[in-house]
Amino acid sequence: MRRVCISYIFIILTTALISQEKVRPFTLSGYVTTMQSVMFDSLSGPFINENLLHNRLNFKGYINQNISFAAEFRNRLFTGDLVRLGKYYSGLIGQDPGMVDMSWNILDRQSFLLNTTVDRLWFDLHYNRFQMTVGRQRINWGQTLVWNPNDIFNAYSFFDFDYVERPGSDAVRLQYFPSSSSAFEIAVKADDENDITAAALYRFNRWGYDFQFLGGFVNGEDVVIGAGWSGAIGSISFRGEASWFDQYEDFPGDESTILITTGFDKILKDNSMAQVQVMYCSNPLVLNNFNSFYSGNLSSKDLAFSRFSAFGQYTWAVTPLFNLSLSAMLFPDLEGYFAGPSIDYSLAENIDFSIIWQHFNAVMNGEKSRINLGFLRLKYSF
Repeated sequence: MRRVCISYIFIILTTALISQEKVRPFTLSGYVTTMQSVMFDSLSGPFINENLLHNRLNFKGYINQNISFAAEFRNRLFTGDLVRLGKYYSGLIGQDPGMVDMSWNILDRQSFLLNTTVDRLWFDLHYNRFQMTVGRQRINWGQTLVWNPNDIFNAYSFFDFDYVERPGSDAVRLQYFPSSSSAFEIAVKADDENDITAAALYRFNRWGYDFQFLGGFVNGEDVVIGAGWSGAIGSISFRGEASWFDQYEDFPGDESTILITTGFDKILKDNSMAQVQVMYCSNPLVLNNFNSFYSGNLSSKDLAFSRFSAFGQYTWAVTPLFNLSLSAMLFPDLEGYFAGPSIDYSLAENIDFSIIWQHFNAVMNGEKSRINLGFLRLKYSF
């Protein structure tokens, strides 16, 4: 698989060199962060400490006005208590759910772990109303801001705040744009177990709203049918998604899963933002530990831990450089909740400092459990 990856990169770069006379300048962007984290269940209990030095590099190039390509990398150096878990932890960090393994633990020692992951590597051809993208890419079919049952290719966890780019898929994506406000898409991806996700989506605009309908197969297991919308009621944004999953081997069966979510958000005059969202799930995921909140292999079918879930967040723009935020979730079936205050301050141009706290409280395996995670992060973007 590594040879496939290396060959893929070589082909892209060779194509670019052959067309050198028409190449536009490459773009390079990214960031460097250092983040100290601590995990504990109570102030009187033991603390688990970790430090993450994270560098991201985003390369993009243009062969001509219709052809472009990109390669994006995550380089992460972990030190602290969790690294001492050994092979279990390094295996978790080095896991790549894609068809091609592009995650490497370059240095795996008792006190530190260095990992490099390629999470974007795509080639894009755009001609008139057609567009084709091949390779590791982000296929975002979500309309809402927290839970996305329509996002069948790249489901992610809201709590993984340090990965704003979100995971990519090894996929082929075809798009046709009948008009400036409509699109028809077909996408196919394969994962590390050669399970296929294949679906089609149609998006259009009516009455000031963007509507979409989709259907296909997910992870080689389920048939999915879904719909979503986004628009506004006055000055308040109104969004929603719904998806129905059923095992295709027993289709239609009695063990289907329905997820419906809707939410409102509003940006105030001082650039503060208020947001609420609720979700219903007919067959929620059984939660055995808090690691499920951060699952790297999250499926759009497994977004809910409770039949009903609710989310709220308010971000107060104290000044253009200083934000205070508070977010919360309720999980009634678990008799649980999440609370997450945060502080963000811009120290200088492209330099940001953040303090984040995440508190989880729920009944799991018949016992009341709680955990706290605290983060100090310094980020330089370029």
